[in-house]
Amino acid sequence: MMQTQMPRSAAVLFCYSLPGLPLAALSLPLYVIVPYFYTTEVGLSLAAVGLILFALRLFDGFIDPLLGHMADRTSSRLGRRKIWVISTVPLSIISTYMIFVPPHGATVIHLLVWGVVFSVSFSALSLSYTAWGAELSTDYDERNKVSAFREVTTLFGTVFATALPVVMKLNGYEKEGESLFVIAIFVAVLLPLTSLAAIKFVPEPDNRTTSKINLKDGIGALLENAPFIRLVISFILNSFANALPATLFLFFVTDRLQAEEQRGILLLLYFAAGVIGVPVWVWLAKRYNKHRTWCISMLIACFFFSLTPLLRPEDIWVYTIIVVLTGLTLGSDLVLPSSLQADVIDVDTARTGEQRTGLYFAIWSIATQISLAAAAGLAFTLLDVAGFQAEQSGKMDADAPGLFTLAILYGWLPVVVKLLAISMMWQFPITREKQKELSEKIATAQT
Repeated sequence: MMQTQMPRSAAVLFCYSLPGLPLAALSLPLYVIVPYFYTTEVGLSLAAVGLILFALRLFDGFIDPLLGHMADRTSSRLGRRKIWVISTVPLSIISTYMIFVPPHGATVIHLLVWGVVFSVSFSALSLSYTAWGAELSTDYDERNKVSAFREVTTLFGTVFATALPVVMKLNGYEKEGESLFVIAIFVAVLLPLTSLAAIKFVPEPDNRTTSKINLKDGIGALLENAPFIRLVISFILNSFANALPATLFLFFVTDRLQAEEQRGILLLLYFAAGVIGVPVWVWLAKRYNKHRTWCISMLIACFFFSLTPLLRPEDIWVYTIIVVLTGLTLGSDLVLPSSLQADVIDVDTARTGEQRTGLYFAIWSIATQISLAAAAGLAFTLLDVAGFQAEQSGKMDADAPGLFTLAILYGWLPVVVKLLAISMMWQFPITREKQKELSEKIATAQT
């Protein structure tokens, strides 16, 4: 007889989502503010920061599968997900502080060393946390709810990290480093509290493993999981397309649009629109299939974002509208791919008998790191070649050399890459009906 799982209550999903708040509050600054801070205030070169970020992403690619595999094979009184969450919080807090609040005269060595420590601790924490959520439900549509709760809370954390610099500047704190200090303290207080709440009130998910597969055969099974390979390539492309404007946002608004004072408000509008859009995309995904809904959201983003390289400083109001409209599609990018990820893991579990969520999310994490590293490395390198000078940010003329390259990298290149992702996902094979068949097969093997 097939085992059924009761739907998770909103209270349980809310408690699960809570750690997403501090995790997001440190993630956005890490990829958006920290590169800008280290090049403009700490004084490191644009090329050096880009190279270090690229090297750290390569390191993540090596360590993440090991961490994911270890988490999948862990057995403890708290289970295999909770134990990793609670044990990795302290080092994540320490390394975050050291990166966000570097000592006077910090060099590239400081950024590299603490970046490595952060990569290990944060990867172990985030892998276990997201795998925990992926295993909370076996239902095609309820997985959207789990992702939605987590990602909405994540967006609130992102909005906090976005709004904080604005509020601080209004009160006379002009430097990015001052905002990073407050965010580091916020994470140090809230991350342990929210993690403990999740551990206390959210159940450890069932381990649906019925047999274990050796590493060689396991890698082979992963590579033969065609829906996963298709999804992860699409995800890399879309994440790269999203990472380019995220990496270049501060430079684009400051130098291309000459609207430095509006950067915080624009980011706030973008993420606020993302929060508003989440329930719409969850509703559409329940009415239709997830993959098709995701493709529609990407097409909408492409249409509006293709206009950005044409904008000049006098078009800031047009850019504001584009920010809001593309922000509404953000919820789809956050919720639906991770929900689809849980579905393609079912393909592997049904085939191998082992639920290897940690390993799969490690590959997912590598995909994220590849896209972020490629975006930072390519963007900063091409800007450097084009003559863009980060140390002169905010002081350049609208027609300064390198600004045209900035506009192309910010607007048109992401659109081209997103269209490639859409072409791969439009006919994705894991539909609602197919996922139900997989879930029934897994449940039957457990009885």
